[in-house]
Amino acid sequence: MPNIINEVKLDFKDVLLRPKRSTLRSRNDVDLYREITFRNSGQTYRGVPVMASNMDTVGTFEMAKELSKHGLFTCIHKYYSIDEWKKFAVDHPECLEQMAASSGTAEADFDRLSEILNNVKDLKFICLDVANGYSQHFVEYVRRVRAAYPTHTIIAGNVVTGEMVEELILSGADIIKVGIGPGSVCTTRIKTGVGYPQLSAVIECADAAHGLKGHIISDGGCTCPGDVAKAFGAGADFVMAGGMFAGHDQCGGDVVTKPGGKQVKLFYGMSSSTAMLKHSGGVADYRSSEG
Repeated sequence: MPNIINEVKLDFKDVLLRPKRSTLRSRNDVDLYREITFRNSGQTYRGVPVMASNMDTVGTFEMAKELSKHGLFTCIHKYYSIDEWKKFAVDHPECLEQMAASSGTAEADFDRLSEILNNVKDLKFICLDVANGYSQHFVEYVRRVRAAYPTHTIIAGNVVTGEMVEELILSGADIIKVGIGPGSVCTTRIKTGVGYPQLSAVIECADAAHGLKGHIISDGGCTCPGDVAKAFGAGADFVMAGGMFAGHDQCGGDVVTKPGGKQVKLFYGMSSSTAMLKHSGGVADYRSSEG
């Protein structure tokens, strides 16, 4: 039977943070660094809990080099070769503690992930990334990766409900990516009708994760620094952004000259026709472009 949820659900634009009394004398007194110990890997992370998304125009080695200087994290896209990974690890070992290798769920993805981790020993974070993390196959893949890499910290997603957050954590994930459809170039919600208002998703998923000593990432939907603050206020342990990092010198993407001569960098979602044409040879007949 279809089920209609009648409770009000909220996005970042629907709320403001109410100020409260503070002992801080200045914004300069705020320490952005956090120290987090993960449930399943046992690792302890220290850094500024803001992440660049593993989109091929954002999650680049160049981005990781720059963000790591400031304690920020980069989830590297999955299209770098093994040789490129090995060279980067030799040239910039100081960045590796603020980086994750991304993987899909195909057999070839597992083989590639294994090759990266076997060659880059100091890389301790894995990002298991699918558009919709509700399949049993994804749960089984998380278990497989956890069994193969018991001391690596696993990021897994994306989901938007507490019960799936709990299942993925109990299957071996440490950090769950929360968000379906809120991204600035994502059209999943209008193409499929699937999604969940991001602020409410973060509140509910954070509650589920923290009950198991797990953690979440609010992934997508931030259009300004205030939205990042709201995501943390809602309970997110990390905030991931793509559009807010797009267009910088460190980003991938072709440079396009607009009418009038202004140059911009192309930015697109990883389920877009542009991405599928670039990495898969085109849009499969059972799929549609989702931004």
